[in-house]
Amino acid sequence: MATVSLRDVRKSYGPNQVIHGVSIDIADGEFVVIVGPSGCGKSTLLRMVAGLEAITSGTIEIAGRVVNDLEPRARDIAMVFQNYALYPHMSVFDNMAYGLRIAGIRGAELRARVEKTAAMLELTPYLKRKPRELSGGQRQRVAMGRALVRGPAAFLLDEPLSNLDAKLRVQMRLQIKALQREVGTTALYVTHDQVEAMTLADRLIVMNAGVAEQIDTPLAVYERPATVFVAGFIGSPAMNIVRGTVQAGMATLPTGSPVAPAPGTDGTPVLVGIRPEHLSPGPADAPGAIPVEVEAAELLGADAYGHGHLPGDSAPFVVRFPGSTPPRPGERLGAHVDPGFVHLFDAGTGRRLA
Repeated sequence: MATVSLRDVRKSYGPNQVIHGVSIDIADGEFVVIVGPSGCGKSTLLRMVAGLEAITSGTIEIAGRVVNDLEPRARDIAMVFQNYALYPHMSVFDNMAYGLRIAGIRGAELRARVEKTAAMLELTPYLKRKPRELSGGQRQRVAMGRALVRGPAAFLLDEPLSNLDAKLRVQMRLQIKALQREVGTTALYVTHDQVEAMTLADRLIVMNAGVAEQIDTPLAVYERPATVFVAGFIGSPAMNIVRGTVQAGMATLPTGSPVAPAPGTDGTPVLVGIRPEHLSPGPADAPGAIPVEVEAAELLGADAYGHGHLPGDSAPFVVRFPGSTPPRPGERLGAHVDPGFVHLFDAGTGRRLA
């Protein structure tokens, strides 16, 4: 177990900078998730920590030791890849033991460490099998076991669940979190799946085009997104973002509906963010309601979502309904929001307004 520190870490390919100065201190035993869309630089950042990519500038420390110039094998880390990367001709036992043998560990100690890790991952019945005889979830657990059995200072995972079906991803997600808590290893995990990120992380690094837009706990990122990008990326369905203006000290929507106190003089443009789950649907003519024109309904069982827009505005606007009373396409309704759930952003920079 160890701390991991990144100090203004940057990466360029020729004149193209792809990582723009990321800094974070990861505590001993902390589970940090790097999340963002494809191409945002999250895997590149992880590979720089692993030593698979050279950094252009900045400092990476693992357990208080600068590792910028160290080979991956000298960094005391273990990595789990998306495609498992198991040796097909070896048994589960030999796959898990391979790293220990390379490190010079033999005999009873090797067997004891493999068997203990296998029991933790519920792999004991499969130790004699080859990877082709295992399910996708079992193969992923073998890949994790091969990393954990070494007792690394830090555990790096690059989208390890993306090849699994939805139900198995949920099961593996819970197992990974429970396992990390049990062994207490510092973990850095990459995913594009915000549900994985929110449920696994002690803290999130939300990446966008090589920039760490926000580093905070999942709850803080959800409740107080630092930028419009974070607001739209974290949350499902995405936060409604509507252009508004300041009128008499209130952020006012294009419909003329004032929704929350706002800084600035009259006419100042702002971006107004409201999550679908914070809107309460009601009659279209209710006092103070935001008028919404519903174009399509999405029924999900316990919940339903009305997809539409505000009159005179083309931006998509979504409202959550109870599943027992879904909206009707073509319906015009009114939606109420508590001002405490309204998020305001600078219309020029996209940064959160105080």
